[in-house]
Amino acid sequence: MNHPPLANSPEASQLGQRSEYIDQYTPSLLFPIARQTKRSEIGIAGQAPFIGADLWTAFEVSWLNMRGKPQVALVHFTIPAETPNIIESKSFKLYLNSFNNTRLPDAQTVQEMLRKDISEAAWRGADKTATVGVRLLPADGFVGETVQTLDGLSLDRLDVECTHYQPAPHLLQADTAQAPISEVLTSDLLKSNCLVTAQPDWGSVQIAYTGHPIAHEGLLQYIVSFRNHNEFHEQCVERIFMDIWARCQPIKLSVYARYTRRGGLDINPWRTSHPQALPPNVRLARQ
Repeated sequence: MNHPPLANSPEASQLGQRSEYIDQYTPSLLFPIARQTKRSEIGIAGQAPFIGADLWTAFEVSWLNMRGKPQVALVHFTIPAETPNIIESKSFKLYLNSFNNTRLPDAQTVQEMLRKDISEAAWRGADKTATVGVRLLPADGFVGETVQTLDGLSLDRLDVECTHYQPAPHLLQADTAQAPISEVLTSDLLKSNCLVTAQPDWGSVQIAYTGHPIAHEGLLQYIVSFRNHNEFHEQCVERIFMDIWARCQPIKLSVYARYTRRGGLDINPWRTSHPQALPPNVRLARQ
């Protein structure tokens, strides 16, 4: 017997469905999904052992000025990991499209509307509220948006055999006989699939830790093991964090992934065990 999807479950979202193009401001298009459902799967029942944020970039933002002339911008969003909800990405895109034929007086007005609506959706259902970070970059600021790479030692240089394409945390090992070190490791070989549509999501990941040395070969094989795994970006990063945290028991750990854009949006989750400044919201070559 088939049951209808639960309200605000991924299956109830617009993903994988035909969607009407709404070009007048409609904040109700935003579709929040509770974080805790997937966190429970990876053993987080109460307070998570991490803090962090989801860094979004919207590349296709446009509206009309009061004379009907189109305006364009890039927008950077910072959504704290403590919010009870993620925003389903297709609903985010549909919401941004609803600005396309909406007349608004200036960019500041657009930025404040975005801040209000995204904050409400991200905190919906919580007993407290706060605002998300929104930075709108008008067209005359595009010249400052440079392409960079993630800092760190690339694991992709290693010639390893890969045989696991579903998350395999047993591949992670730390050498407890050696003294703790601090290092930053990167890979461009992260790939997962959308939880609902199973379409591929491509990403790069940066792992910074202090602790007993983690075997590089096993870490790269572990990253590759996400290749056929179906999960949202934010959930994949939290799974990676929790697997390394449990298997290697570092003193400190940060996991930062930057995924290529889909539908004019990229999502770049960052999770860390200790308070520190947000990582630079750099644009990678594939983004």
